[in-house]
Amino acid sequence: MPNESRSRIPPQVVLLGLAALLNDVSSDIIYPLLPIFLSAQLGATPFVVGMIEGLADALASLLKLGAGWWSDRTPRRKPFIVAGYAIAALSRIMLANAVRWPVVLGARLIDRTGKGIRSAPRDALIADVTPPEQRGRAYGLHRAMDHTGALVGPLLAALLVGTFALPLRTVFLIAVIPGLIGVVVIAAALKEDARDRKPADRPRGADALPHELRRPLIAIAVFALANSSDVFLILQAHSAGIDIVWIPILWAAHHAVKSALSTAGGALSDRSRRNRVLAAGWALYGFIYFIFPLANSVTTFALLFVAYALPFTLTEGAERAWIADHLTPELKGRAFGVYYLIQGTCTLIGTAVFGLWYERISRMGAFHLAGGVAFVAAAFAFFADRERVRTEPRAS
Repeated sequence: MPNESRSRIPPQVVLLGLAALLNDVSSDIIYPLLPIFLSAQLGATPFVVGMIEGLADALASLLKLGAGWWSDRTPRRKPFIVAGYAIAALSRIMLANAVRWPVVLGARLIDRTGKGIRSAPRDALIADVTPPEQRGRAYGLHRAMDHTGALVGPLLAALLVGTFALPLRTVFLIAVIPGLIGVVVIAAALKEDARDRKPADRPRGADALPHELRRPLIAIAVFALANSSDVFLILQAHSAGIDIVWIPILWAAHHAVKSALSTAGGALSDRSRRNRVLAAGWALYGFIYFIFPLANSVTTFALLFVAYALPFTLTEGAERAWIADHLTPELKGRAFGVYYLIQGTCTLIGTAVFGLWYERISRMGAFHLAGGVAFVAAAFAFFADRERVRTEPRAS
């Protein structure tokens, strides 16, 4: 019985994963179709397509910092999570009515506002309820359920576009429904014990993030410079001759790999040094990016696109657990906010550089530059932690 208790994932983690699944069904009905909608119907250039996603993610990162900090000072994190999912679900109505690409930018900014409000409090809540030795598995499970939604969403998109031949705007409206269901589920079912927060009683300097967190954040920042928006891969797929009906299916296959392996990848970091697992994943990312522009057939590109999921199965859960390992309970929200801010800012920079290089200089050079930066991040991560830091007791 004790072993069973230790191995059980907290119910809050499962419920948050279900909300992420439903939200991603909604989001990923749209996402693989959006770059083509922007370029083919609204006349946006590849650089504009990339910058829409980069700016949206940068806004989310700024909001994650504030929401995480605020959630540390309130009795419950649940209101941030519910509000974030609700805003994101409602924002997708704008996409169906967009006639110019700036309207899409506005919709994506609102969608990412929701993500910014919910993400850091959600990750902090997972850390609140999960013992340190289970964190990699818990974050991995959450990512796996998130990717399950990102698997179902594109398949529904392919069905709606390919079988029923619905206009893209109609598909975008249908996508609102699962997102709203997710809001209702999380609002009705998520249970969270009130936490005692008395900022006035805390010692001076208690809000400072631990010095040991610096190296993980630097390593994550370097990799984020390489991790440009996936919209370029979708555009590359379209350029490689993959029909619009098949792009959602390709995107679904990509997320099927993430869904199947993310829990195991996170659990691997519970048994090993997290930084070594991250180094392996980031190095694999760099290798795949080097090969991407060399794909000379639709089949090769499709296989690479699916293999591109493998690095993230190793890194997504481990990355969040690596951050949580260095934190005291009262700093989790703020620290995850800083993590997302650094990640989003660097991804925006990387996306801008990649987009300009891709559009104006060389598509191959853009992929090779990103791959090289990923190798640098892997080397930095490999030597970042001398010791595993997992001593915090489970929060009550």
